[in-house]
Amino acid sequence: MKHFTAIFALLFITSLTSFSSNAYSIENSPYTVIAETGERLFSRIAKDQESLKKFPELMRDIVEEELMPSIDYKYAAFKVLGRNLRTMTPEQREKFVVSMRSYLVRTYAIALKQYKQQDVAFESHKATNGARIVGVNSVIRDANAPEINITFQMRQDRQTSQWKAYDMIIEGISLLSSKEAEISQRIQKSGIDQVTLELASFNK
Repeated sequence: MKHFTAIFALLFITSLTSFSSNAYSIENSPYTVIAETGERLFSRIAKDQESLKKFPELMRDIVEEELMPSIDYKYAAFKVLGRNLRTMTPEQREKFVVSMRSYLVRTYAIALKQYKQQDVAFESHKATNGARIVGVNSVIRDANAPEINITFQMRQDRQTSQWKAYDMIIEGISLLSSKEAEISQRIQKSGIDQVTLELASFNK
């Protein structure tokens, strides 16, 4: 499952490298969040190439500063927990969210080390009509591989109105749904506290 998650992460990061000019001109939309995050992320990676060769762990700092502000990791963590969320104490929830966030940072940092730039086409901007959950479709094109269809699940926060990514569906398969099944099995077997520790240990 770790390998499976890393593939999803790489595809997510890859998709942030290109965007449509039409979407870019629309402020405060799920389309521009993806576009602008990708621009910041890869400009930073290009600028810090020499430092990354000497200090590979710098990639985590880049992910923290450029990518994570656009990831709704708390909502994603709660989605992954599913029904298990109801039986957890507030402290257990908080600890799990922290571990999940660190897990995502580590996963994205590993994936970025394998990155090779690909072409991406996004659907044209559309009005959200007040919806707070929006799917942004895209296609990754690689000369040496088949096209990959991806839908980014974006969520708008009620208080801040910010759009952030919380899931991606690649060729019909949801990252969160896949992780939820794995987490649920682990919780039933070992308990939430052990699963939280396991997620945290992946980050070391």
